[in-house]
Amino acid sequence: MPARETEAIILKTFPLGEADRLVSFLGRASGRVRGVAGGARSIKNRYGSTLEILSHVQIWYVEKETRDLVRIQQCELIESFNKAQSDYTLSTGMAVISEISEQVLPEREVADPMFRLILLAARETERTADWVLPLSYFAYWTVRLGGWLPRFDRCSECGEALENRTAFYAPWAPGLVCEKCRRPGMRPLHLPGRQLAEVFSGQRLDRIESTAAIRSAANELRETALDWIEHHTERRLGTRKLLETT
Repeated sequence: MPARETEAIILKTFPLGEADRLVSFLGRASGRVRGVAGGARSIKNRYGSTLEILSHVQIWYVEKETRDLVRIQQCELIESFNKAQSDYTLSTGMAVISEISEQVLPEREVADPMFRLILLAARETERTADWVLPLSYFAYWTVRLGGWLPRFDRCSECGEALENRTAFYAPWAPGLVCEKCRRPGMRPLHLPGRQLAEVFSGQRLDRIESTAAIRSAANELRETALDWIEHHTERRLGTRKLLETT
């Protein structure tokens, strides 16, 4: 059977047997696929650093109808993010991006917008040596692409314009609410966070300057988006706790 070829992003790898690796990758032409990289854990293997988390690669693989896992034959590096992958602080942000992508992307479904989003976030984490803004941008757009983003301008309960007031949310609620409609357990999303969401909607990540004010708003918007992601996927993000240690 001839090998298939696709541009891909490595999402995750797991040890398999004594010498192999189970690799989850997002192929630009194939969607999210899992495959076996034979001998990838041996000292002398042909994969080198191509299987590092979020590496941008060209991958060749063979699939059989009777098997869920494909067999990876070759992997060539297109773009490496060595600085972000080898630095603990930066790698935490990369790990969250990886885990979210694993949770939200269905198998074998082409997802070019998510492919470009992951690549943009990884590039900016590498370029700026900081994960705060890239991860916030990635989480916001993941929610938006998933169709889970509520209106930010009006209370979902009474319909009043939120304007310059603090809004409140809960993952289980259908949208943002005003102070008057706030219920126990809801958390605040302040005006700077909502304004940053508008910036994210209209500008590319690599054109947004990271200032102290933007970083503060980005932290709040990120946590809000991560709450929505966990609620809609019905799974906790294990890597989210790592952010508290950096």
